[in-house]
Amino acid sequence: MGCLGLLLVLSACAELGQSRLALIAKWDRFERTFQSATSYPDPFQQVRLQVAFHAPSGETRLVEAFWDGDLNWRVRFAPDQIGNWSYTTICSDPANRELRNQTGAFVCTAPAARDRFTAHGPIQLSPDHRSLTHQDGTPFFWLADTAWNGPLLSTPSDWEFYLSQRARQKFTVVQWVTTQWRAAPEGDREKELAYTGVDRISVNPAFFRRLDLKLDAMNRAGLLGAPVLLWAFGGGTNPAVNPGVSLPDSQAILLARYMVARWGANDVVWILNGDGDYRGDRAERWKRIGRAVFGEGPHAPVSLHPGGRVWVLNEFRNEAWLDICGYQSGHDETDPNLRWIVAGPPATAWKGEPARPFLSLEAPYEGHNGANHRRISAFAVRRAHYWSLLNAPTAGVTYGGHGVWGWDDGSKTPVDHPGAGVPLPWREALLMEGAEQMTHLAEFF
Repeated sequence: MGCLGLLLVLSACAELGQSRLALIAKWDRFERTFQSATSYPDPFQQVRLQVAFHAPSGETRLVEAFWDGDLNWRVRFAPDQIGNWSYTTICSDPANRELRNQTGAFVCTAPAARDRFTAHGPIQLSPDHRSLTHQDGTPFFWLADTAWNGPLLSTPSDWEFYLSQRARQKFTVVQWVTTQWRAAPEGDREKELAYTGVDRISVNPAFFRRLDLKLDAMNRAGLLGAPVLLWAFGGGTNPAVNPGVSLPDSQAILLARYMVARWGANDVVWILNGDGDYRGDRAERWKRIGRAVFGEGPHAPVSLHPGGRVWVLNEFRNEAWLDICGYQSGHDETDPNLRWIVAGPPATAWKGEPARPFLSLEAPYEGHNGANHRRISAFAVRRAHYWSLLNAPTAGVTYGGHGVWGWDDGSKTPVDHPGAGVPLPWREALLMEGAEQMTHLAEFF
């Protein structure tokens, strides 16, 4: 065979091999399962699997894989460069030949543009770090709903109904809790827990598979997921149910890393902790956890969710892994609370460096009992939201509806929240006056 013939054969073989590679649209999810022949007594604790993805540009992205039950490990990755990608696995157990040095490739094609995220890419900070944009530069306005218990307690059909209503009302984000916590101490709808144990935890992959479906549905509906990884409220009847309170640092880090690995290829903004006081000596613990979870490479934007009027930016301003300044003005419509919004740290601290978007992640909930034990009105909600959008460079705000956040049936107060008042059933609460008026807020800003 002559040289020309040989070249034609090689070219044909290359095209055939290329055609057999998986085709993944830009910003879609590549997923692969690796099966181990070795059975470990405690795979979650014993084995760490990472995958090095090699981009068309020549750079390498190191992505955590996660244990998904039995002998299975899974990796998820959203490519952001069109062209040929390859990957290699890195396993902490050098003797495991099925998990170590596994290789593969795929081709990243043009974006599929099925929704806002597959059309414009994941969320990141704007060039001036004052607001949020998609990766292609399209502005993103944060109008979040507080649905803490929604993914945990909803049926699939109820969740689809919820998402359709919030999308109609122009919401763009859903904030939710990822594990058992004070308002869902028994775990999810199946009465299963995300994890068991304290000093050496075990995760429940079936629990997280159900949440996978809820997060996928959010993204399909054009809603960004904002999961709280480690609820950290130290009060209530049983603070030990909150992982940010009861777990030692090593186990809190391991649990948070697991969720970041599981959902890192979704469209998310991470909320590391929930409803705690992270000032003073407590700040050092959360700095250690934040650095361990997010300090090794690129990640979706990260925020903290502190308690009401607990200002934590002073302690965390120089933490490179913290991208967004989140604060909670609290369930209070009185004058001191309003003064804090318009003249306190939310209105003044944004001028400091490094710059970050400022987001009110929890304001007065519509229908919730306020500080004066009266139901918080739609007017009070609107006032707090508009003022929170005008007190600093505008990035967004989070609405809350009493009845929705606890996924309540309207028969009693939410679990471990006796002073909140009996809410409407969640389906009715979805349509409260203030929630419907968020459409105008979204359109205006």
